[in-house]
Amino acid sequence: MNTAEKTTTAQNAGNGSSTDGMILRLANISVHYGAVVALDGVSLGVRKGEVVAVMGPNGAGKSTVLRAIMGLAPVVAGEVYWHQQRLAAATHEIVKEGISFVPQGRRVFTHLTIEENLEMGCLYLHDRAEKERRLDAVMELFPILHQKRRDLASQMSGGQQQMLALGRGLMAGPEALLLDEPTLGLAPIVVKEVFQKVSEINERLKTTIFVVEHNIKGVLDIVHRAYVLEKGRVVHDGTPQSVRETDILTQVFLGS
Repeated sequence: MNTAEKTTTAQNAGNGSSTDGMILRLANISVHYGAVVALDGVSLGVRKGEVVAVMGPNGAGKSTVLRAIMGLAPVVAGEVYWHQQRLAAATHEIVKEGISFVPQGRRVFTHLTIEENLEMGCLYLHDRAEKERRLDAVMELFPILHQKRRDLASQMSGGQQQMLALGRGLMAGPEALLLDEPTLGLAPIVVKEVFQKVSEINERLKTTIFVVEHNIKGVLDIVHRAYVLEKGRVVHDGTPQSVRETDILTQVFLGS
């Protein structure tokens, strides 16, 4: 994308590339896995109350964005900022800062019950009354979890396990929720339900959401803004409408 196109993109996005008001921000982040450059000077972020997507083809660096935030990627340059302060907490401490991560592939504890899985999302919390309050709130949002709370997670379908993973992420009471491919491997009808739940979490709980997603059509229906990555660099930053109206997805996915 040339300079003129990037300028137009920013204008169409309502200054989407501006860092004003961003509560979570990556500034010139580079991540290297040996000789492989996964991210190359990437700057992006999310404002309070937004749902923002990170999209692109396989190998573009989408999941690495979330891993960099969580301290799970070898960052060689740049900084991550949370509420304008450098995010320097250890990975296991970041949840206490108000950021919760739901990794790709659900990764529920199949030998534990649904309720025990949810409690794993707030192990650091020693206030039993507050833990019960959070359990009730999550189960109200996901009735299936309440219905099956005593069942082992191994007895749940893939879609139900994804709801459990989302619920576990919410048990930390996060201000920002990071979702890595939440619809991966799910049937179309379940994909729709997951997107509806993500939107509901944002609207009901006012949770800020950063979502990496391969299902372009579905995710563009629920986000406020979107970043498109190609070969570890941001090539588009704008509204869902700007993504649909340009040929940027054709360029990055088909190389045309």
